[in-house]
Amino acid sequence: MVLPMPDIKIKAEQRTETGSASARRLRRLGKIPGVIYGGGVDPIAVTVEARALRSALTSDAGLNALLDVEVGGSSHLVVTRELQRNPVKGTVSHIDFQVVRRDQVITADIPVNLVGEPTQVNLGGGRVEQQLFTLPIKATPAEIPSSVEVDISNLAMGGTIKVSDLVLAGKVSIEADGDITIAVAIGARGVGQADGEGDTGAGSGEGDPESHGSSGSDATSSN
Repeated sequence: MVLPMPDIKIKAEQRTETGSASARRLRRLGKIPGVIYGGGVDPIAVTVEARALRSALTSDAGLNALLDVEVGGSSHLVVTRELQRNPVKGTVSHIDFQVVRRDQVITADIPVNLVGEPTQVNLGGGRVEQQLFTLPIKATPAEIPSSVEVDISNLAMGGTIKVSDLVLAGKVSIEADGDITIAVAIGARGVGQADGEGDTGAGSGEGDPESHGSSGSDATSSN
């Protein structure tokens, strides 16, 4: 299931001063310097309120939020293309906005969320390991889903869910190889082992039981 991405309005101010000293001063005032570019318009140096930006980019749409930025009496439909962060605090220090058209196909990475309770896997003492966390897609801005939810409730022990199993609504195209694994159900001694299959060596009475245990642990962690 995909969730549609809404438009979010945000106000910006055009700035005339540039440079690191000016940027530091703005950040002390709770503002983030940035630039609006693309769409046939000349680049516009802007500032946005840090609180408003944080609210916009932590909505359900996340970093792929479609923003309607108002600056200087004009409105620009944009998406976030680059966030620069403070390496120590992790706070946003600069942002790039790209102007887009509503009918323009653009690329984006959307989060992959596993949903559902894998009953068969849980009863078998296994677990589900997620291997793909973001999915590259192409779509018009309004059709970019905020995320893709992958149902694992019917996953059996040793089973996998691959990119080719996904079905996205609308005209969203997936830009990833279909053979890439999204999630895999792992048993107590590895992927896809039937009950008792991993006990053959231990049951023979040969070898060090502790070595069998460490081998099984390594197999699990390598997947």
